[in-house]
Amino acid sequence: MRSFIRIAAPAALFALVTVEPASAHVGAGSTSSFAAGLTHPLGGLDHILAMVAVGLWAALKGGRALWVWPCAFVGVMLVGGALGMAGMPLAFVEPGILASIVALGILVALAVDLPVAAGAVLIGVFALFHGHAHGMEAPAAGTALLYAAGFALATAGLHGVGVLFGLVSRDALWRNVIRGAGAATAAAGLALAVV
Repeated sequence: MRSFIRIAAPAALFALVTVEPASAHVGAGSTSSFAAGLTHPLGGLDHILAMVAVGLWAALKGGRALWVWPCAFVGVMLVGGALGMAGMPLAFVEPGILASIVALGILVALAVDLPVAAGAVLIGVFALFHGHAHGMEAPAAGTALLYAAGFALATAGLHGVGVLFGLVSRDALWRNVIRGAGAATAAAGLALAVV
């Protein structure tokens, strides 16, 4: 755990000091329908990386994490979205999104074995940032709910991709491939932070 903290803390701080918007956020694309919500997460590398990483980490952990961690993300993301739609401010949203990519990548790369509840809390913190950013973009009209439903479904689908890949790749060689994907995710998060 100490080696994780020594690696994760500087990476997270590095991502936090940037203030550039992540690619799936700040007015990118339409937010006026279910279809827009369904396709919006697929247009941002930041969202794809974070969501698949949640699924991969859940697959590495196994057991209840397979469903608890993705459900925690989607549930808290919807809460964050509601806060954003209500216009409630949240500090460090974009840096938090970038930090989530780096941290989740490191968690996968190191196959960090947190208790399910602790992992759900950490994932929930990241989800709050992702949800808030998208909630700020949602239209004020009734289509906001349709957009949120589409976005939640797409997010769950991306989690599912990570979980399924992790589950079909159970031997030692594939476990190393998954961990390598985590390292690549963390590196991509750092790259997004400096772009």
